[in-house]
Amino acid sequence: MTPEAMKALVRSIPDFPKPGILFRDITTLIGHGEGFAASVALLAERAQAAGAQAIAGLEARGFIFGAAVAARLGLPFIPVRKPGKLPVPVLAIDYALEYGTDTLEVDPGAVAQGQKIIIVDDLIATGGTACAALTLLRRAGAVVEDALFVIDLPDLGGAEKLEAAGVNVLSIMDFPGH
Repeated sequence: MTPEAMKALVRSIPDFPKPGILFRDITTLIGHGEGFAASVALLAERAQAAGAQAIAGLEARGFIFGAAVAARLGLPFIPVRKPGKLPVPVLAIDYALEYGTDTLEVDPGAVAQGQKIIIVDDLIATGGTACAALTLLRRAGAVVEDALFVIDLPDLGGAEKLEAAGVNVLSIMDFPGH
């Protein structure tokens, strides 16, 4: 299945979660067996080419793609979680959102010093969450040079922020606008 065919499986929902936003919904992609398998295969191919030693998925939709990529490659999966979800002492980072702040956490014991970790998420928009995860993983000792996304919203500049931080950004598809 081509990236264009996968793109056609993504549902666009106007005015969600608020007026003026055109939400790109991946549930229709993951609900299509062939489309989901093709997107995971493409992400896994890119992660393998980048020399991944582990995959970090961002809560929540990044878990779907990241865990599938890690399983396909036989690599460890590292969940980057929202606060209070991990039962061990964590490394945490607060970061800014359009509407406030949020926090991400990771189990530092899940990251080996110098381990090459690839970030995987469903979508890169403004880059706040991905940049926070990058900082957190690097603090834990990871080498993070690559991030993979199913969707890029290039007009919002998130990929550019990651690239400015020394990360190669690849996505399967992009959608103009926001």
